[in-house]
Amino acid sequence: MAKKARTPEAAEEKDREKWMARFQVRLAMRPGVDRAVVLQAVKEVTTHCADTGEHPRTAFGDPDAYAVQVAARLVPADRAARARRQNAVVDGLDTVLRRFGDVAGP
Repeated sequence: MAKKARTPEAAEEKDREKWMARFQVRLAMRPGVDRAVVLQAVKEVTTHCADTGEHPRTAFGDPDAYAVQVAARLVPADRAARARRQNAVVDGLDTVLRRFGDVAGP
């Protein structure tokens, strides 16, 4: 089966979608980021790009780096610090449980 020929507009739209998906995932992975923060950030990017016609990469750069910037701007420092501490505790427990499983066997 032959591939469909993609128009430049379709290719650009696909690139926009990929940028936005990566941005959302990277933002959601940041400490202290909840659904409301992700939705607010996506709305800001979408609105800006709709108003200006710019591609998100042109307007905001690398999605990973922009996710870090947005998290720093929208997530209070104390909430981010608390989330990092909780993640460290969970990671520590996970390590202990894995080691215990290795010692105890199947």
